[in-house]
Amino acid sequence: MKATICRLALCLASAITITPATAGMIVTGQGPINLYAPAQRSSAFDGCKELFPGGRPIPLTLVSADWMPRGLCSDSFAVLYSGKSKTPLVVVERLNRQQVDDAGEVRTNQFFPDPRLPASERAYLDDYKGSGFDRGHMSAAGNAPTPNAMAQTFALSNMVPQDPTHNRRVWSKVEADTRKYARRAAGDVFVFTGPLFDPGHETIGRNKVWVPTRLFKLVYDQATGRAWAHVLPNTADARIEQPMDYPGFVRATGLDLLKGVQVAM
Repeated sequence: MKATICRLALCLASAITITPATAGMIVTGQGPINLYAPAQRSSAFDGCKELFPGGRPIPLTLVSADWMPRGLCSDSFAVLYSGKSKTPLVVVERLNRQQVDDAGEVRTNQFFPDPRLPASERAYLDDYKGSGFDRGHMSAAGNAPTPNAMAQTFALSNMVPQDPTHNRRVWSKVEADTRKYARRAAGDVFVFTGPLFDPGHETIGRNKVWVPTRLFKLVYDQATGRAWAHVLPNTADARIEQPMDYPGFVRATGLDLLKGVQVAM
């Protein structure tokens, strides 16, 4: 699996200092928001099983211990995080018509290191500064149904270094198309998003945050059992092509993210 993945602060605009008292707090124009409930502060998925198909979270053993994996829960997404790459490996969301209709909150644009992580496993804002890469959301801010959920999407544990043109054009369209599908689907749609690191990938910053060579988005419609995916290079000239079916996704990434789930072939 190690080879598979290889192919594969509260630091705000307002300069709040992270302390035990301020960890998990963010200031917006509407006042302080306690970002993370107690159940969201452990390194497991116990507090967000409902975000996974059938209520069965991805096992942390999906990757080897070398990846320093942690499970991070937020209001509307869950992150399988790597303290080695200092990025998410897989981000999971449950979308449906109601959530998409409730989305569209005003962006906070207040990026911050995730205070739930040990300092040595975090990415920091300075790592991205001057790198030429965007802080690319894996769970899109445009999917967030509440102000608190929106604020949580700006944690760097939900980010990867992403080519700016890729982020703002082709990937933005993939995200928008996914929301459109979820809005017309009969029930819940589960979305898995993450980076793929091919040999020779770059790193950025003092903390050596890994730069993905490719990004994936896998969509699973629970009502129909259909699943499809996009796997795109993290480059400015990336183009959306015909989606892969699920077996093709597993072959391309080595990730069987729907193991034990009924997938229509």
